[in-house]
Amino acid sequence: MGKMSAGLLLYRHCDDAIEVFLVHPGGPFWINKDLGVWTIPKGEYDASESPLAAARREFQEETGFAAPEGEMHSLSEVRLASGKVVVAWAIGGGCDAEKIRSNTFTLEWPPKSGKMREFPEVDRAAWFSMQVAHQKIHPAQHAFLDRLSALVPTITENRPRRADA
Repeated sequence: MGKMSAGLLLYRHCDDAIEVFLVHPGGPFWINKDLGVWTIPKGEYDASESPLAAARREFQEETGFAAPEGEMHSLSEVRLASGKVVVAWAIGGGCDAEKIRSNTFTLEWPPKSGKMREFPEVDRAAWFSMQVAHQKIHPAQHAFLDRLSALVPTITENRPRRADA
């Protein structure tokens, strides 16, 4: 079986629309890339951890915020071109995207320089309308946005409003 990853798609109601919370990957490979590289906060897990527990853990590691409490709505899974399978849940909530604090990773940079540098896993986060999110998010994750859109009429409780708190 290939690698498995799990994540949370945080959403909130803003007027009559839905906004979603996405993160931008950190590190030197992504610094000048924007469209098609943003993602839900997510990360790998193994058989010793449940996918939902991994999604909650990864949300906190990549944003510095505890995963919101409340009803999780399954968004099923997508398969990336690499073969990795990403499973996700949507949950209503709010956070101040400007205040993320991501964990870091170490990478030899520049390549073959012998110099090891630390980079944040996530270098920024933002709230996007669904239309803009479709432009920003990795193409393989479009399905998560589409599935959330299909769920919105049935989500009646936990209607977070824009508060940036």
